[in-house]
Amino acid sequence: AVVFVNTIVATAAAMLGWLATERVRDGHPTSLGAASGVVAGLVAITPSCSAVSPLGAIAIGAIAGVVCAYAVGLKFRLGYDDSLDVVGVHLVGGLWGTIAIGFFATDAAPAAVRGLFYGGGVDQLGRQVVGALAVLVTSFVASYVIGLVLHKTMGFRVSEEAEISGIDSAEHAETGYDLAGVSGGGFRPTVGSASAARTT
Repeated sequence: AVVFVNTIVATAAAMLGWLATERVRDGHPTSLGAASGVVAGLVAITPSCSAVSPLGAIAIGAIAGVVCAYAVGLKFRLGYDDSLDVVGVHLVGGLWGTIAIGFFATDAAPAAVRGLFYGGGVDQLGRQVVGALAVLVTSFVASYVIGLVLHKTMGFRVSEEAEISGIDSAEHAETGYDLAGVSGGGFRPTVGSASAARTT
């Protein structure tokens, strides 16, 4: 039951943290921010959901929402291609959630370990940092090797022309979304449509 509650409250707190960050930083929250905050909360609480209390889960989620909201902007500063914000949400959120066990773990939770804030000292925090770094390095090396093999065999990216015209058309010879008939201002009837509607 604790894991279920922790998952729910961390997710909600992360969404609120992301939306509050957008409100302060950009002047308005967005629905994309809400969805991204939900994902950030789920990512951050996944490693820690059995080790923390619901209050710890709220703190982990709220911090994840704020930190990940700022982290997605790194792609613009550092110039890497991350159209789905995987680095800002999954990498940063996952690292935070893993390391946060070292701060918020309580022996009252099912995992029964204690973090720094619950009298456990820095022992568990150190273990979490070492574990997070080991997974980070292993994942990077494995992903780099897979990416290198893909690049050398079949190519890692489509052409710039395919990106601009649409990858669905270039790779699958079809479109995923036909937005040609959609207008931004809502329905705009043509001259004959009102009389046609009355006769049917």
